[in-house]
Amino acid sequence: MTEPTLADILAAARVISGTAARTPLVPSPFLTELAGHDFLLKLENTQPIGAFKLRGAVNAVFALPGDAGGVTCCSTGNHGRGVAYAARVRGMRAVICMSSLVPKAKVDGIRALGAEVRIAGTSQDDALAESQRLAAEEGLVEISPFDDPLVIAGQGTIGLEILQDRPDLAAILVPLSGGGLAAGVAVAAKAIKPDIRLIGITMERGAAMYESVRAGAPVEVEEVASLADSLGGGIGLGNRLSFPLCRKLLDDYVLVAEDEIYDAMQTLYFEDRIVAEGASVVGIAALKSGKLPQIGGPVATIVTGRNADMRIFTDIVSGKSIQLGDTRVEGRAYAA
Repeated sequence: MTEPTLADILAAARVISGTAARTPLVPSPFLTELAGHDFLLKLENTQPIGAFKLRGAVNAVFALPGDAGGVTCCSTGNHGRGVAYAARVRGMRAVICMSSLVPKAKVDGIRALGAEVRIAGTSQDDALAESQRLAAEEGLVEISPFDDPLVIAGQGTIGLEILQDRPDLAAILVPLSGGGLAAGVAVAAKAIKPDIRLIGITMERGAAMYESVRAGAPVEVEEVASLADSLGGGIGLGNRLSFPLCRKLLDDYVLVAEDEIYDAMQTLYFEDRIVAEGASVVGIAALKSGKLPQIGGPVATIVTGRNADMRIFTDIVSGKSIQLGDTRVEGRAYAA
């Protein structure tokens, strides 16, 4: 596999046009005042599946030959939904493999798109093993959620759109998990504007890409329950693309705590009237917690998706406490 380039991202933009949306980039007045400069929201929660993952999934699935027997993948939810949606458009079988940590709302959303769901184990690695088995034994084509050049190029169209809309940006805040989004956005953004800063933001516990970059090679981490469940899971010890691209192109990393994610979900809801899952608000959490490095100009963050477990979401906006595995996030009423 070769690293995707800006040319690959431009090609992906043509492929996904008409299936994935070109999403709006809008200012948040409240966060702009807090930051002291324009703070913009790239609303990937407005995609047909409610998340950015549709871009990479469509680019990869649409590249398959017509006689492909079907597709499979492992997913923490949104990639699986994207693959299921793209496969349905093409009339292909899709089998999505997920661990038992994936919220029921995301499992149900994938089934609603006509895909088969396999629940395998308690981690993304377990789901990956099942996806690889299906590819080997049933002839399905496996589509990685992040370590695939077509997936990375598809996600990179977000960076392309952001800088088309605001070429004066000083930085982009990117939710960081397996690195497909961060790598794609960084390839596009750095090619267009080399001095722009790319900041990867993730949760404190189970931050696989962050720990891998610190170690200098992909490492395993313990996968734990989090409000930012979409950022969970490993990056694969054999990672060939997203890890080296993130290590090379991301300028900074920020880790946010569960109570900071809780507060950011409340903030986006009460100040901008936007429903978003925990993984979508880590950029806002970094700003509100004071953890962002100094940035001297306009900033955009990617609101990656809206596919939250609404029972948990409504508890958060109501100020109730949340139990996540062995971690309890204490409730509190929203205060700006």
